[in-house]
Amino acid sequence: MNYFLPLFSVLVGFGIALWLQPQNKSNLKLLMAFSGSFLLSITVFHLLPEIYHHHEEHLDNEQTSVGLFIMIGILFQIVLEFFSKGAEHGHVHAHDKINAMPWLLFVSLCIHALLEGFPVSHHHQLAWGIAIHHLPISIILTTFFLQAKLQKNILFVFMLAFAFMTPLGTWAATHIPQLAQYQTQLSAVVIGILFHISSTIIFESSEGHKFNIAKISMIILGVALAYFL
Repeated sequence: MNYFLPLFSVLVGFGIALWLQPQNKSNLKLLMAFSGSFLLSITVFHLLPEIYHHHEEHLDNEQTSVGLFIMIGILFQIVLEFFSKGAEHGHVHAHDKINAMPWLLFVSLCIHALLEGFPVSHHHQLAWGIAIHHLPISIILTTFFLQAKLQKNILFVFMLAFAFMTPLGTWAATHIPQLAQYQTQLSAVVIGILFHISSTIIFESSEGHKFNIAKISMIILGVALAYFL
C-alpha cells in the first residue's frame, strides 16, 4: 500500500482530468482544502511526534537539529516553488500554448514528490496523506496542460514520471543504506516541506483567502479523518 496509494492517486487524477474534464473549480478548491488539512494533520498528529519521540533519549542538541532540518525543508520547498511556480499546491494557470516539456516545472515537481516518499516506509499514514494530496494536484496539472495544448504523449510521460516519484523515494529510503542512515534528518526535511505545502493549500483554496462554511467543513473533515487514522 505504501507504494500503490501515491502512484494510484496520480493515475486516477490523470484519468479524471483526461476523460471527464471537470469544469467546476469550486469542487476542486474544496478537494484541495480537504487534502491540505488532511496532510497537515497527518504531519502534526503522526510524523512530528514520532520523529521527536525517536530522539527523546538523545541530547538536546540532537533535538534541536530536528527542528533545524524542518526549517531546511520549508526553505527548500520555497526554492522549489521558484521553479515550479507553485504547481505542488495547484497554483497553475494556462495562458500560452505549450509544445515542449516544461523542464523546470517537471524537475522541481519530481524532486518534491521524490522527497515526499522518503518517510513513508516508517510513517505508513503518510501514504494516505500523499495520495489525497496528489489526487487534486494531478487533476489540476492535467487540466492545465490540456488547456495549454501540450502534446498528449508528452503529458502522459510527465504524469507517469510524477506518479512513480513518491514510490521511488520510498523504495530508495528503504534499500539505499546511505539514505537509511539519515532517515531522521530526511524525515524532518519532508516535515518542513509538508508544513509549507499543506498550509499554503489551505489558504490558497479560496478566492481572496476568505473562509466559508463549505471550506471550513472540509478542513474539519480532513483533521478528523487524520486524527482517527
